[in-house]
Amino acid sequence: MRMKTFARFTCVAAATAAFIAPALAGAQDDIEIGGQKVVTLSRKAVSTTRPEFTSVTIAPGRGMELLKLTANFPGKGEVQVLYGPDLSSVGLTNTKQMLDVQDDANGDFGYRLGAAFLFPYPNRIRGTLSADGKTLTTQWNGKTITLPANNAGKLPTAEKHAMHGLILKAKADNVKVVKIPGGEMLTAVIHAGDFGGHWFSKTDLDFTITLTGTYLDATVIAHNVGKESEPVSIGWHPYFNFPSGDRSQVKIEIPGAKYATVDNYDNVFPTGKLLPVDGTQYDLRAAGGVALAKNFYDDNWSSLDWKNGAATVKVIDPAAKYGVSVEGISPLIKTIQMYAPPTQQFAAIEHQFNFADPFSKVWNGMDTGMVTLKPGQRTQWKVRLRVFVP
Repeated sequence: MRMKTFARFTCVAAATAAFIAPALAGAQDDIEIGGQKVVTLSRKAVSTTRPEFTSVTIAPGRGMELLKLTANFPGKGEVQVLYGPDLSSVGLTNTKQMLDVQDDANGDFGYRLGAAFLFPYPNRIRGTLSADGKTLTTQWNGKTITLPANNAGKLPTAEKHAMHGLILKAKADNVKVVKIPGGEMLTAVIHAGDFGGHWFSKTDLDFTITLTGTYLDATVIAHNVGKESEPVSIGWHPYFNFPSGDRSQVKIEIPGAKYATVDNYDNVFPTGKLLPVDGTQYDLRAAGGVALAKNFYDDNWSSLDWKNGAATVKVIDPAAKYGVSVEGISPLIKTIQMYAPPTQQFAAIEHQFNFADPFSKVWNGMDTGMVTLKPGQRTQWKVRLRVFVP
């Protein structure tokens, strides 16, 4: 049995009540987070028979993170799609406090709420730790990469490592909102450069967030605007809410035939082994999903089954008569990570290009999903959300 610790959710249990709970309702466009105004796309629900998205709140000053997403379910009213307790409280003031005052230099509180975008690497990267424990070095094609050592498990044996990329505090430029049929669309660009000297080349990230009644699209295009080739991966870290509050009966459907074994649930480092999900708790392929019950997950699925042009995960809350589908549309998405601790009413479901620790020798030369962008080249990541009544 793997060790069931919650290193990945460090500070959330304590911070949630103090900061997240009152933070995410009543978004106001005049509130600044990360030095830039928060933006809310919104529309009115028109259907009396099917659920529709109604709003999404975005923080351009924090890497274009989605702070809040709502949908109207006929007969129920507004439902929070992204997790956060007591979301009927007071505005974004305490989220601002959490992200602008309480956060660390790397912006790690950003991936502990809402849906943060992750670039140029989602998940974990191991390496040789510096003497002061603040950075680590790893290798790509004979070149040295130096990264913030911004995460560790809780046990005495925990190893510090890099996690979830370098744009959690990035600011967006050219933020524009336009009306589209049935909704609104936001576009913006992050001129990430070389990420403070942590990366080989320079990168621009073009974001498009599209809200309509039937879908919420999130698209990120990475463009190598520098002079050297660079390895990149794109992903995100969305916490999906369980509206009923009864986690045990929530069902998850993940179209992955293999899962990556890890050393334990404290480090959560891959061993390099990919095993079939058949006959294990990791087999979540059944139509309509499999109940989470009391199972702990912090795992990565691969060998994805693509249908109708998407690798689709479904979160189904039968007690709430609620469902959300998460459609990975970009063909470069190789893996899906899910974090779902039994003590919490959410599942973080992360479509990403890569396996964890992608530069590690444990993979024995396997293609780990990192995309090599030559100067001038682009790559795209896209995910679509839909809400439904199961």
